[in-house]
Amino acid sequence: MPQSLLPIFALFEYDKISFAIVATAILVNVSCALLGCFLLLRRMSLLGDAISHAILPGLALGFMLTQSRAIWPMLAGAMFVGVLTALLTQVLTRWARVPEDAAMGVVFTSLFAIGVIMIHRVARQVDLDASCVLYGMLETAAMDTTTVAGVTLPRTVLTMGIVCALVIVFVVLLWKELKIVSFDPDLATTQGINANVIHYLLMSMVAAVTVAAFEAVGSILVVAMLIAPAAAASMLTDRMSIMLLIAALCGIASAVIGREIAYPLGASVPGMMSVVAGAIFTLAVIFGPSHGLLIKALRRWKLSLRIVREDVLSMLYRWDEISPERALQRSQAQAALGGGLLPRFAIWDLLRDGRIKREADGVALTERGRRQAQTLVKSHRLWEAYLQKVLGFPADHLHASADRTEHFMNEGLVRQVADAVDNPRIDPHGKPIPRREGSRVDLGEKE
Repeated sequence: MPQSLLPIFALFEYDKISFAIVATAILVNVSCALLGCFLLLRRMSLLGDAISHAILPGLALGFMLTQSRAIWPMLAGAMFVGVLTALLTQVLTRWARVPEDAAMGVVFTSLFAIGVIMIHRVARQVDLDASCVLYGMLETAAMDTTTVAGVTLPRTVLTMGIVCALVIVFVVLLWKELKIVSFDPDLATTQGINANVIHYLLMSMVAAVTVAAFEAVGSILVVAMLIAPAAAASMLTDRMSIMLLIAALCGIASAVIGREIAYPLGASVPGMMSVVAGAIFTLAVIFGPSHGLLIKALRRWKLSLRIVREDVLSMLYRWDEISPERALQRSQAQAALGGGLLPRFAIWDLLRDGRIKREADGVALTERGRRQAQTLVKSHRLWEAYLQKVLGFPADHLHASADRTEHFMNEGLVRQVADAVDNPRIDPHGKPIPRREGSRVDLGEKE
């Protein structure tokens, strides 16, 4: 083990075998994660899956031509077949009018089947286990070593280190082109960037990483490394550069945690890495700060609560117009809003916030609540006037639309609508429009 790395891996009490496993896994995961981000943004995740399966005949062809398990002939064969997969898919989609998903499925399953047959045929001539090609042998990474500059390293660590460095150089050198092509290929073309060349270069890199990683994690499990960290990163950020960094960190976490869990259970390390990657993605889907299910549910709850609170204020204002001498019963208000937990919580929150007050056996507006209710009712009734006068809506089609729109009209829009209908004093139903020029107050703010 290189002496410079000893302090880092000593934290985990890694021996040489554990170092080889974790280091190889980290390099595989980081390489796959970086490329996976671009595949994900281009909505080509399935193509990465296709290439990882379709390279099998390229691997077998590289061995058959050289009678050697050396990585570089197999790498060349796999890259050729990987690019061929992307080319055949594009040809079937563009010229044969076959849907892209169907074309991809036909191409990669056919090449994968051919590859399985070729691998089994090659396995009769050399010690090449077909199951290792499919599932990898990460656990034996430390057994095959090589010496570089006087330092003994596992061969898979050296190979994946070179490949990972190439991936980083590829991303850095073509950063601008990859970003533009990933988001808008047509814009890239107008700026003089050959989108097809970038596409095939990306596919070549995916094929290279896949074949370099097949001995460690197999051609099937590499798919999880290629997509799951990138998918998790996309749930956590909207910035491309940060997405690549998070994807790489997710890949590193999958490698380290997967190994720690797999050893006590006696499970496959690549398999457990994939499980951990899937678990990280699941956590990102649930707890993502921008796109997670939890934050989306919280936003929907806050929006629903705001609308129901405003409905309560509007209802109490209209009740005052009808019966100014008595308060509206809470049960009546809850029933009018459909009942359930949300109206109950909205009324409680308005009481706590001082916008409504208890009065006799019911609730009524405070001065603070009345000011906001005036603004809401004004927005509602002005919008009804706008729908009738400007858009020609019949009288019986006004209320439902205005009931939704009143919650999203800001002060500027209210003034524009008022000007468009000559600032009337009554709405189309003969109800007075509040004259107070109030501003829309956020329900969470204190005045």
